[in-house]
Amino acid sequence: MTESANDLGCMQDEPARFQFQFKHMQSRMDVQTVSTLIRPGLKIAIVTDTWAPEINGVAHSLLQLCKGLQQQGNSIFLIRPEQSESCHDFRPDQECLVRAQSIPKYSGLQFGWPQLIKLSKALKKAQVDIVHIVTEGPLGFAMLQLARSLQIPVSSGFHSAFHDFSRFFDLAFLMKPVQHYLRWFHNNTQLTCVPSQDTADALHRLGFSCPLVVVGRGVDHSRFSPSHYRAELRQQWQADEHTRVMLYVGRLSPEKEVDVLISAYRSMLAMDARTKLVIVGDGPDLERLMQLAKSLDVIFMGSLSGQALSEAYASADVFVFASQIETFGNVVLEAMASGLPVIAYNAACAQLHVRNQQTGWLCHLSRTDEFIRLMQQLPQRAKLKTMGIEAAKDAAKIGWQYPVQQFEHALYRVVDQAMMSQWS
Repeated sequence: MTESANDLGCMQDEPARFQFQFKHMQSRMDVQTVSTLIRPGLKIAIVTDTWAPEINGVAHSLLQLCKGLQQQGNSIFLIRPEQSESCHDFRPDQECLVRAQSIPKYSGLQFGWPQLIKLSKALKKAQVDIVHIVTEGPLGFAMLQLARSLQIPVSSGFHSAFHDFSRFFDLAFLMKPVQHYLRWFHNNTQLTCVPSQDTADALHRLGFSCPLVVVGRGVDHSRFSPSHYRAELRQQWQADEHTRVMLYVGRLSPEKEVDVLISAYRSMLAMDARTKLVIVGDGPDLERLMQLAKSLDVIFMGSLSGQALSEAYASADVFVFASQIETFGNVVLEAMASGLPVIAYNAACAQLHVRNQQTGWLCHLSRTDEFIRLMQQLPQRAKLKTMGIEAAKDAAKIGWQYPVQQFEHALYRVVDQAMMSQWS
């Protein structure tokens, strides 16, 4: 047996990660062949301050992406804060929990403490191929520094417009420092995943120079479907066959501008009493919103999940969403999949998926008066039903398989580049 054959025989006994590196070394003269290699699954460290069963778009999307990555043969090492409740929908291959601290003025959300010694030991032991940081708080900052010190490739995700909605919490003076920090943070990663091209364009305008890759969002059609309609729920809302039920689902926080929905509803009742506004969610703005709606019959359902949330979507007639600073807005897709037309601003998810005057109505950004007028001009239930059927057809084409592939490709891209640099 020749020396080269002996080398290859030894290589077969090496870990899969070394084989992957060896293949990259062989192919570095022809970079295009890298994408055609049969690759072992990646060992991916996911760093996040939010995780299911917390109710928010970031936690839900991350859960779906992790499920998909694991089904594709990748290994997930989850690094997150401790929670009072457990997620029963996904089991990571490895997990490291740190102490949690609630976020002021934002009940229900928390960040993880940067327990450096614990994190360093866990990261070294896990031998991951890449660290993906979802949130940019103290935990994310610590993991960015640790990964760089260990020469582990780092990618990140930009999911929440913290740089934009701090003004809604009397923190406008922090906007510039927060923007500066986020720009520094992501520019120190090899790649940043964003949920929409709108977000990528906005970050470019803010001076983000790291590669930005769009990783879209999907919808779970088993959870969100017109089939979850429940007549008993409409009776509970005191909505008869002629009553139009407008639904909002999301956090009750100032940046969501739910007060716009309540103001529009007040004017609508003066024109047609056969209208209901149902609000699903909880958050720091709940008390103010309830006071604002005190003289109205607005129905506050609180936070819903599982079957109760599915039924709320499917039993309404139209989805109303007045937020203007979304990086995506998963609830728009969930509403469409449930058979609801959507009234929203022409941005993010709505811009991508709502067909104006066919599956909903799109409003120009900053035009609150136009948004309210669209609500006031809401057609009767028969027309809403027809539009909702079309919305459900459009949403049926959108699952999680493609976003998972986008995410996996982005992670491989970072690992590819790191290995090519190592062997050059």
